[in-house]
Amino acid sequence: MPLVPTASILAAARARGTGAAAFNVIHLETAEALVAAADETGLPLILQISENCVRYHGSMLPITRAALALAEAARTDVSVHLDHITEPDLIRQGVAAGVGSVMIDASTLPYTQNVATTAQLTSWCHEREVFVEAELGEVGGKDGVHAPGVRTDPEEALAFVAATGVDALAVAVGSSHAMRERTAKLDLELIARLREKLAVPLVLHGSSGVPDEELRAAIGAGMTKINISTHLVSVFTGRVRKVLETDPALIDSRKYVAPAREAVRSEAARLLHVLGDTGRMKEKTSGEAP
Repeated sequence: MPLVPTASILAAARARGTGAAAFNVIHLETAEALVAAADETGLPLILQISENCVRYHGSMLPITRAALALAEAARTDVSVHLDHITEPDLIRQGVAAGVGSVMIDASTLPYTQNVATTAQLTSWCHEREVFVEAELGEVGGKDGVHAPGVRTDPEEALAFVAATGVDALAVAVGSSHAMRERTAKLDLELIARLREKLAVPLVLHGSSGVPDEELRAAIGAGMTKINISTHLVSVFTGRVRKVLETDPALIDSRKYVAPAREAVRSEAARLLHVLGDTGRMKEKTSGEAP
């Protein structure tokens, strides 16, 4: 089927009151697993390619074209999105390759520079009908606004969206990147305030560290796009370790990569239901007789 825009997936999720799953691609095997999970569940999916992923593969085109091909062949709605891109040239390369949405990450810059950089790149993207996500930044380093303790101010977020023209905003509400335990507690009241203040979809980064019920609650409070990477990477690596421990003499990488791909497919399918069935559960509850 034709490639589905990320904007369409987010708009549909907001209308239904569900979460839009955005899972990160690490290599071809994870991309295959994620699309298989979407096809199995019939739920939409955003495939994310980060700047780190691009650098791992040596250039933009190989992994991006593979992800685009998988998305186009999917039986359900799948889009391809560039995640945490700091280099303008990589944005241009991704758009030229056919990606229809990008996350511009200038969050480590001072606020005024973040606004100026994001606004300039957003204008360039919009001229090419490319959807743009961005984020505010106050704390340097990999975590940016998603370092523990940082929170997004609704008024500043509103000003940032107005000044940059972005289509979606990643907000800091209690999650953090690269968490290996699912123990994060989100500020649901802040999410509701941000949802009320902003017209654009809200994005939760660092969702790997957020428990299922907390993710459902965040969606109920107004979060739309839910980014998950570390958790699924851990599932893949854990299965590889288990297979190799069982058979230390194994040398054919397909014999341990295939089970790992299957493990990711299974967990991704489960998470798709966690995120994508939220609104459906609300509909069932509201339709029940008193």
